Amino acid sequence: MQRIDLRSDTVTLPSPGMREAMARAVVGDDVWNEDPTVAELEALAAEWTGQAAGLFVPSGSMANLIAQLVHAGRGDEVICGQDAHCMHDEVGAGAALAGVQYAWIPGDGRFTAAEVAERIRPRTFHTPGTALVWLENTHNRGGGTVFPPEEVVRIAALCRERGLPLHLDGARVFHAAAALGVPVRELTRHFDSLSFCLSKALGAPIGSVLCGSTAFRTAAHRFRKMLGGGMRQVGIVAAAGVYALRHNVERIVQDHVHARRLAAALAGAPGLTVDPAAVETNIVMLGVPGDAPGLVERLAARGVLAWAPDDRRIRFVTHLDVDAAAVDRAAAVVREVVAG
Repeated sequence: MQRIDLRSDTVTLPSPGMREAMARAVVGDDVWNEDPTVAELEALAAEWTGQAAGLFVPSGSMANLIAQLVHAGRGDEVICGQDAHCMHDEVGAGAALAGVQYAWIPGDGRFTAAEVAERIRPRTFHTPGTALVWLENTHNRGGGTVFPPEEVVRIAALCRERGLPLHLDGARVFHAAAALGVPVRELTRHFDSLSFCLSKALGAPIGSVLCGSTAFRTAAHRFRKMLGGGMRQVGIVAAAGVYALRHNVERIVQDHVHARRLAAALAGAPGLTVDPAAVETNIVMLGVPGDAPGLVERLAARGVLAWAPDDRRIRFVTHLDVDAAAVDRAAAVVREVVAG
């Protein structure tokens, strides 16, 4: 049985071209900033995002933690959207290691400058102070929603006025740019720092890049070392990121086409809830009557892999290793299993 893996876009495998680039990579000791391929990747990432510098890190979760360590102190508060990845899916690292707490704004991950302003508070003898404002674009648990660019501009202006840094968890920001039809730097240039994943939409096997000012990179580099993220001759892996940025960006729109195709094929099926018009990028959230984990198990037995974030939703994520035929087959299996 051939598996169709729609659990996440992290499951992609490096293509033959990417593997060849990895095999040919020139390497050095990256802890000493001497790996030329890492330097190439970091410069390329900075160029893509309109920032001054980049720092290659092993994972998006480490990137998020480093950003909090740089911008905030122990006992400080971070304003973010409901169900943000840093708050919900990183094993409490923000609290345990950075010492921050979260003031979250209800919704699907999108919020307004006015809502941020309501939650900013000064540090007093009794209360934590706001140290950082945090956006996630696209928003994972919100269903791949795209943050409105005009609201980002207003939030950035508010943060400058209040003297607060603004960070973007842009794990899937290339999807947001593709959905809006704009260069990714148009969505990232308003931030003091940001990260994006190489191992999701871009198809690399590992890694994220933190971008910001040169001063931010210097501070982040120290925290990367503290967290055990110094990876020595890591140019072999960085080469996959370079290849991804040069070859796998324009094709991202195809993932959106496949996600809408899947949603359309499931719309109207008895017992299922999905709105194809609400699918903005590569994530499809499917509502089910209950026992979503049990349904995921039954789908897996038929070769379709998905993930249940809670008891009433199943998440499907399209990616570069899933074509239209696989999407059609997955939709047919879902409908058959639910009907059965």
